[in-house]
Amino acid sequence: MSDQTDEANLLIVDDLPENLLALDALLKAPGIRVHQAESAEQALELLLRHEFALAILDVQMPGMDGFQLAELMRGTERTKQIPIVFVSAAGRELNYAFKGYETGAVDFMHKPLDTHAVRSKVSVFVDLYRNRKRMARQLEELERSRREQEVLLNELRSTKAELEDAVRMRDDFMSIVSHELKTPLNTLILEVQLRKLQLGRNNLAAFTEDKLRHMVDKDERQVQSLIRLIDDMLDVSRIRTGKLSIRPTEVDIGKLVASMVENFAPQMEASGCPLLFQRPESLIGVWDEFRIEQVVANLLTNAMRYGAGKPVQVSVSRQGESACVEVRDQGIGISSKSLERIFCQFERAEGSESSAGLGLGLFIAEQIVKAHQGCIQVESEEGKGAVFRVLLPLNAGA
Repeated sequence: MSDQTDEANLLIVDDLPENLLALDALLKAPGIRVHQAESAEQALELLLRHEFALAILDVQMPGMDGFQLAELMRGTERTKQIPIVFVSAAGRELNYAFKGYETGAVDFMHKPLDTHAVRSKVSVFVDLYRNRKRMARQLEELERSRREQEVLLNELRSTKAELEDAVRMRDDFMSIVSHELKTPLNTLILEVQLRKLQLGRNNLAAFTEDKLRHMVDKDERQVQSLIRLIDDMLDVSRIRTGKLSIRPTEVDIGKLVASMVENFAPQMEASGCPLLFQRPESLIGVWDEFRIEQVVANLLTNAMRYGAGKPVQVSVSRQGESACVEVRDQGIGISSKSLERIFCQFERAEGSESSAGLGLGLFIAEQIVKAHQGCIQVESEEGKGAVFRVLLPLNAGA
């Protein structure tokens, strides 16, 4: 805390200039500044401009006297705390001292003044003023320190909550990952054990060309599931560190979506969700082809999972200065509660617990679209399917 010495202003009021000069000479000292006024009116002007440690007022002045000035000072918020000392040359029999105390004076002195008494009394009031200012500064610093500590405490509470959320998210993530990775791994392990058993029995009839093709297809699906889960985890890590790679090139989005639909068609057909798609005219923009494929693949996979065995409509169109990719299913739909959080990490819509996935697909898709300065929109009601709409600017590089 600051230990500076405050300069103390003293106000002396007397209608006789010689009295002012004498009192000024008496009171001058290091750290003290004396202000003179020859009338109550001048004194009021000074009181408006300065902060005073003490006011020494002559009682008998023409016009407004010292008592009247004191009453004005006591009635004003700015000046009511200033200590007042009255000075008078009148005899003690006029009882001015009593009247002075009635108007709020802290002391009363008679002329001729005792030099040592005046200096001693002024010194006391100056010290009180400085102590009061020092305490005010200390209180201000304490209050500022309290506010800073309160801000720090709030930040610590916020950090603690964030850390708790991070730990909880990590635990949820590890639980989901371990569960989801086990599903394709267990299938692969069972297939390997079954083939090993057949080979151990020398049953080569179990490995005919058709059966081998079927085995390879099953293995490929499980491997692709593992690859997708691992890719999702890697992409989340890249997004968190701001290192998601975006490599824009000129892309015909209609051609890209048509290729994706062709690749997904057999799977969708097998799950009872045939794809309905009419190839649009050429629609070219500057995007990362691989990343846009990720987004479309995620939307098609979700439509297959939650499409309830009904057709899925895919369309590509131009909307103003953006390309629009729309995937519409007629499945179980999404509740209003789930709509608020489906683009968050590790979040899945209600009713999707039995479906595979880490709950990262839509989060990653949204981050990819945002990196292209676009947006994803969703419209859905429970039991009435869902529409996902991806809008990508045609004239903005990623």
